[in-house]
Amino acid sequence: MPPVAPMLAKPVAQLPTGPYSFEPKWDGFRTIVFRDGDEVELGSRNERPLTRYFPELVAAVAAHLPSRCVIDGEIVVPDPAGRRLDWDALLLRIHPAASRVALLAEQTPARLVAFDLLALGEVDWTGQPLVRRRAALERALAHAGRPVHLTPATTDRDQAAGWLGRFEGAGLDGVVAKALAGVYEPDRRLWFKVKQQRTADCVVGGYRLHKSGPDAIGSLLLGLFTDGGELASVGVIGAFPLARRRELFAELQPLVTTFEGHPWDWARYQQEAAERAWRGSATSRWNPGKALSFVPLRPERVVEVRYDHLEGRRFRHTAQFNRWRPDRDPRSCTYAQLEEAVSYDLAEVLAAAAGQGT
Repeated sequence: MPPVAPMLAKPVAQLPTGPYSFEPKWDGFRTIVFRDGDEVELGSRNERPLTRYFPELVAAVAAHLPSRCVIDGEIVVPDPAGRRLDWDALLLRIHPAASRVALLAEQTPARLVAFDLLALGEVDWTGQPLVRRRAALERALAHAGRPVHLTPATTDRDQAAGWLGRFEGAGLDGVVAKALAGVYEPDRRLWFKVKQQRTADCVVGGYRLHKSGPDAIGSLLLGLFTDGGELASVGVIGAFPLARRRELFAELQPLVTTFEGHPWDWARYQQEAAERAWRGSATSRWNPGKALSFVPLRPERVVEVRYDHLEGRRFRHTAQFNRWRPDRDPRSCTYAQLEEAVSYDLAEVLAAAAGQGT
């Protein structure tokens, strides 16, 4: 019975060796799907229902999944061409208005990618090893059709290493490794995930204060120059020990400036938000009520960060501090330095599940 906390993965630098199943890491909303006849529930990672936001998937579950089952998977939205995942379009699907939800279900329909079986009929499968769960999942979805998909899986580590680079072009987020003998343990990080890691030199354009007090840095705001010479907001870094947060606060005070003439004058950009939505806004896309005010800095300091990939013009996830680059001219920190993922068709990833069982 819902809710059930999903099993999780911890990041590692390399794919493990040994008896593992390797799967693409889908960049969407994690969901555990519950079906009991006509009743369908789409649970989320935080155990809150996603059901009302994806009516097309509720219908798909009723049409394609066994009449009584619990299945772990991911909700994703492809771009209009169907070639890669569209994270921003997926975010827009979470809307309070029923009329808007219905419209988006038609305009940007979601898909369900299944990758684990928790229960089928009267049988609890969580205590079975992954190799058996996968075989049972393949049988359960043998006749399923779009928009329900079975994730590709392989026990070939070399093939999985190839996926790590190729599938990124379709908007995927890495590779997950799961022990073939492992049982399903909710809310435990016993799987492993590997992502591409890249570095970029970014300009520090401002900071936000830490919750501990007004003398500590919470996060540093990162920027890259566009071909047109504008400093675009690309993300943040914020994983520092508390003592270092206070040291950074003192170090950055000589660079503090005003918003007048600063490239990230959000108040000015609010007037043209529709045209400049990619630069950022005065509120968080995750929490609309959270203010994102910051202290502007003269864009003179350069930091090298680690990142996994871009989503549009911004880092998809929080970047990680690598080192300061006093030798770099801030104007040289452009998008041209970033490595682009090789294009790869999402349809080919989804089709790869055929014959890929463990």
